[in-house]
Amino acid sequence: MRLRERRAWQKPELNIIPMIDIMFFLLVFFMMSTLYMVQVRTVDVDMPQAAGAETQLAVSYVVTMKRDGSLYLEDQPITEQALLAQAAAENQRNTKFSVVVRADQGLDYGMVVGLLDKFKQHGISHIGLAAAAGGQ
Repeated sequence: MRLRERRAWQKPELNIIPMIDIMFFLLVFFMMSTLYMVQVRTVDVDMPQAAGAETQLAVSYVVTMKRDGSLYLEDQPITEQALLAQAAAENQRNTKFSVVVRADQGLDYGMVVGLLDKFKQHGISHIGLAAAAGGQ
């Protein structure tokens, strides 16, 4: 004589395959969403295009030079003396300090080279020039 049903005697099982799938999906979701959370605060300029342009996220200072010669640190206007003083101080604190110069393509080339030379005179050796992706 059977008092209980057959299902009552089966051991409960924990199926972890769907749980692993969900964890993998969440991992991918958060990895992709953090890529879009990075904000690069800059001023809009017409940069030259280059086919080999790469995105660099580990940059300390982003300096923008507009067509009229004005300078911006991130998205704030700054004078050349203040920019060089701040960059030199940060270079003393951080050994991996780097500067990326975003210059308008209509800007005089001599102004860009002059700024790069002043950075070098203040001991800053990691300097890059930004370009828009694309080009030939």
